[in-house]
Amino acid sequence: MDERKTSLTPAAWIGQVALYGLFALAIGVFSHWPPYRHLGEDQALITLSFSHTGQPVSECRPHTAEELAKLPPNMRSPLLCPRERSPIVVELDVDGQPALRQTAKPSGLSKDGAASIYHRLSLSAGTHRVAVRMSDDARRSDFGHVSEQTVTLKPAQILVIDFDTATQTITLQ
Repeated sequence: MDERKTSLTPAAWIGQVALYGLFALAIGVFSHWPPYRHLGEDQALITLSFSHTGQPVSECRPHTAEELAKLPPNMRSPLLCPRERSPIVVELDVDGQPALRQTAKPSGLSKDGAASIYHRLSLSAGTHRVAVRMSDDARRSDFGHVSEQTVTLKPAQILVIDFDTATQTITLQ
């Protein structure tokens, strides 16, 4: 049997310590340099983020006698309700000027899932009038959910606009 000594020489130890030190120094330098700012000095950010399931595209209706006869006995329900959901239409105005007009289609193969909208808007810090309108029902011509507020944004502040499904209201936080 050949037994070889596996201990490192002092030069190998010094080399290893030097390489680890250089690696740590590189991480330390690049974690602080160059400085990164995602907003300007006097800028604030509005983030609109909705993920909402719209209303059905049409009302439930009773099955006809012919339709019921074609169905197997275990599938015979008295009402036929559509799975497809309405698209979500969102409008955002800041200080009376349109900032966003977007329509999001429902997800899923049967178009029965949630529709999602995400938008970021940077603007100067200060007082702004924010109006948000959302329609989630294709059977209505108006916006079912409306929120208008005056907000004061500080530099680097982020205002998040969301839809609370529990209270069915648009929230600004």
